[in-house]
Amino acid sequence: MIRLTTLVLAAISLAASVSGQGKLEDYKRADNAGNLFGNKMYYGSVRPNWIGETSMFWYENTTPAGRVYVLVDAAKKTKREAIDQVRFAKSFEAVTGTRAEPGRLPVRNIQFADNAGSFTFEFSDIRYTCNLKNYTITKGDSVRQPGARGAGAGGGTGSTWTWSTPDELRNPAVQSPDGQWAAFIKDYNVYIRSNADRKEYKLSHDGGIGEYYSANIRWSPDSKKLMAYRVRPAEKHMIHYIESSPIDQLQPKYSTYEYRKPGDAIPQMSPQLFDVVALSHIRVDNSIILNHYALSQYRWAPDSKSFTFEYNQRGHQAYQVIRVDAATGKHQVIVNETSPTFIDYSGKKYRLDVNETNEIIWASERDGWNHLYLYDSQTGKVKNQITKGEWVVRSVLNVDETLRQITFQASGREPGDPYLLHVYRINFDGTGLRRLTDGDGTHEVFFSRDRNFFVDTWSRADLPPVTVLRNAADGSLVMELEKADISELLKTGWQMPEVFRSKARDGKTDIWGIIVRPSNFDPSKKYPVIEYIYAGPHSSHVPKNFRPFNGSMHPVAELGFILVQIDGMGTSNRSKAFHDVCWKNLKDAGFPDRIIWMKEAAKKYPYMDITRVGIFGTSAGGQNSAGAVLFHPEFYKVAVSSCGCHDNRMDKIWWNEAWMGWPVGPEYAESSNTENAWRLKGKLLLINGEMDSNVDPASTTQFVNALIKANKDFDYILVPGMGHSSGGNYGERRRRDYFVKHLLNVEPPDWNMMEK
Repeated sequence: MIRLTTLVLAAISLAASVSGQGKLEDYKRADNAGNLFGNKMYYGSVRPNWIGETSMFWYENTTPAGRVYVLVDAAKKTKREAIDQVRFAKSFEAVTGTRAEPGRLPVRNIQFADNAGSFTFEFSDIRYTCNLKNYTITKGDSVRQPGARGAGAGGGTGSTWTWSTPDELRNPAVQSPDGQWAAFIKDYNVYIRSNADRKEYKLSHDGGIGEYYSANIRWSPDSKKLMAYRVRPAEKHMIHYIESSPIDQLQPKYSTYEYRKPGDAIPQMSPQLFDVVALSHIRVDNSIILNHYALSQYRWAPDSKSFTFEYNQRGHQAYQVIRVDAATGKHQVIVNETSPTFIDYSGKKYRLDVNETNEIIWASERDGWNHLYLYDSQTGKVKNQITKGEWVVRSVLNVDETLRQITFQASGREPGDPYLLHVYRINFDGTGLRRLTDGDGTHEVFFSRDRNFFVDTWSRADLPPVTVLRNAADGSLVMELEKADISELLKTGWQMPEVFRSKARDGKTDIWGIIVRPSNFDPSKKYPVIEYIYAGPHSSHVPKNFRPFNGSMHPVAELGFILVQIDGMGTSNRSKAFHDVCWKNLKDAGFPDRIIWMKEAAKKYPYMDITRVGIFGTSAGGQNSAGAVLFHPEFYKVAVSSCGCHDNRMDKIWWNEAWMGWPVGPEYAESSNTENAWRLKGKLLLINGEMDSNVDPASTTQFVNALIKANKDFDYILVPGMGHSSGGNYGERRRRDYFVKHLLNVEPPDWNMMEK
């Protein structure tokens, strides 16, 4: 908390804006926004815990009186309190010597018995059992709690990202399914050893230092063959760190970290077959998988007659499922996915092998929308398209191979916001499509283990949660469970986020976003507009469920701003054409759509002053926010950019080649903030951590160098010891100050004159 002397407080009050925006009290309210808004919703956070294989579940309910534990029997349609907390508290105090207050029981990891006649819980690293007939509590064994994970230095996230190449040579010997053999690598080649007499047999003879076999060996189910792939390694790309202020010594530390970047060489794999009975090498022709980005998902068929793997071609414009005949080594392409732009293999790929009927369920955007297809896994022919229409399959929840039905989440099929998630069921042949959820919102569902029932919680950014129990067979309502109460939240002055849409640059496509206003909102005032941006093409990012407190937006709004968040073209979860806008064009970031959206919102709400527009974001959002004042300075006036990937050639190979393509072409430079630093107009604050393992910190410092060479004025904070982060508490405070000073034209408080 911050304390001020009377003299300092008076000085700040005199200097503050007469409009009531950016004052010290606004900062205090911003700091307290989480406490003010974050705990004022009741009956709105239902997370069911299904009990064993039964039709019963329990959940913890947040009420004005505290936590209540609710037990529901779906089959009997009953709902009651699961625990008499008054009786439990008395027994708990008698056994533990610790006072327990009903509604605030100090217990965790509750698990009910299948008959719901007792439950276990943890307290002070001990597991106890409570008998619900007489509320006797029995002390059990101690439980070891996982170690807490601290935050990184400088207020960072502490996240550790791993991009390193696996060590293909180090792996324990792999036992055959029948237990008779162990396969391993020795002298770069494949060997097997009899578990009976310990004799060794060499299966491969073409492994060496420059091209060796991987120890990740896959046995056939019948133990007669095995697959091992030969590796041609590539030079590792290392990035270098100097940790200026380590906590355990005075002097700086130097370290290196493997981090492959766009254009770098990639290790090449060559899957090969070996006959254990004949001790022979069955060679596999690898001419069709040259220059791959990755080979993955090696799977033997249950009958051991073949294995399949997935081939992701470098550049991500071809993706195949390939089957290899175990007797001959000959290959066959079963699924051949191609695209003139990119295949979103990390976000939309889905594959399920239905072995009993020799079929594959596969996801594809080939008709312009992400849908499911049914393949004949023997011929590679598409038997039928399962789902179709101008909407998007978002995830598969369950496949019932007996009933030949698929339960999945999709968006865009119902009227309204095309991002709202519903749950559907459909037959393998594409017939019988049924929506299982009802209610204009995005639905989160929790199925019972027998999949006869599911709990459905639905909400929108502007609609509090409603939770019901449904029959999984047809989605019919079994019983209502909870409806969120936000009356206490509204008493704080909290403003409901507004869902707003406008047309895109094409004049046809709807662009969706939200508007967040401060709790002391006054429509007679003028408010600068700040966009919180993350335009990463791997997903869509505007919240679609109800959030009483948005930590990225509400605190900033409380300083006297209107905050917006928008999904422009180039982001995911719409049509393929909508997504393709990002291809080799990350600098676009949907800005033409975002600018139109804000202009349309300002027409409806004149208090939105779009002559004063700011923007901030982190990581890909850091690239976007800096790009705003480079490529669109006529609209965006102030930007705060945290740990941005300012040049896609400097960032991780996976994410950047996925959207910018391969080989590295001139488009990379065209989208680079560093190459375009000379364009800067307006105000820019850059923040990054010196130990960022997600985005190479040099991406920001090279941008800084280019700005200096272009003789540009800007501000820069390098946080010692910090990893991938928005800047921690210090970065958040400096971000707020930057907008207050440059958008409100108010001098922020003199924090150096205050006591912490």
